[in-house]
Amino acid sequence: MKRILSEIFQISIGILLASVGLKMFLLPNGFLDGGVTGIAILLSELFNFDISYLLIIVSVPFLALAWFTLTKRIFIKSVLSIIALAIIIHFENFVAITDDKLLIAIFGGLLLGSGIGLTIKNGAVLDGSEILGIFINERLGISIGKVVLLFNAILFGATALLLSIEVAMYSILTFIVTAKIIDLMIEGFEDYVGLMIVSEKTKEIDQELIRVIATGTTLYKGSGGYGKRGVQTEKDILHTVINRIDIRRTYTLIDSIDPHAFIIEFDVNNIKGGIYTKFLSKEGLKKLSPSIPEKTKE
Repeated sequence: MKRILSEIFQISIGILLASVGLKMFLLPNGFLDGGVTGIAILLSELFNFDISYLLIIVSVPFLALAWFTLTKRIFIKSVLSIIALAIIIHFENFVAITDDKLLIAIFGGLLLGSGIGLTIKNGAVLDGSEILGIFINERLGISIGKVVLLFNAILFGATALLLSIEVAMYSILTFIVTAKIIDLMIEGFEDYVGLMIVSEKTKEIDQELIRVIATGTTLYKGSGGYGKRGVQTEKDILHTVINRIDIRRTYTLIDSIDPHAFIIEFDVNNIKGGIYTKFLSKEGLKKLSPSIPEKTKE
């Protein structure tokens, strides 16, 4: 019950942020965002029709896809969220606070992206272009990102033809800001990377990573392989996750122990459990104190 109430609260905040971004920044100035919201704004500008109704009408085909693509729980929350957004846009009386086009594009995108990202993070959808991407990906194998990109390229191309090139350009800027903020809301502000390290001195690197970088590690057993130095014998493989802020000193530490270590770096979107340095938290600023003996001086 507590989790459901938390989701409802956060989705409500997301809807409010999105409505403020639309009503206070984008709509008064005719700026578009990408996706279904952008289609609704474009139609509203062309036919002078209430966007709150258009938002629901344009969303219907995408919600129909959601019925076959997403879980019923997500579908229901998405329908309620889109209806709630339309109602708030219809009744709220926010007025534009600036006529600076650059500020409108940036802050409109920031607020809209925050709202959409917060709702997605809690299992609801405010924009249907991602649903279309999932649907086409499942049937044709085309990546979701390419589908969304093509969808918005067509939308912004139509905007340039039907409204103006300037509006289209500012709308693209709004879309870029929105997309980046959505990523930040979903993935978080702390950026993590994973490292897989193959070395002849795995144990020494393992101890120093824990002692100096204050991160958790996992050792895998490698049965063999082939590399730069020919056939590889059985050895330990080190796996760890660190905050990107620590990446340079981590590489420096590894190089100081084994300059020939083989390292694979990859992005990490989410972490749960384990030990890792949370740089932006108070706990992350405190060094862990594992009971690992100092390296014996020769």
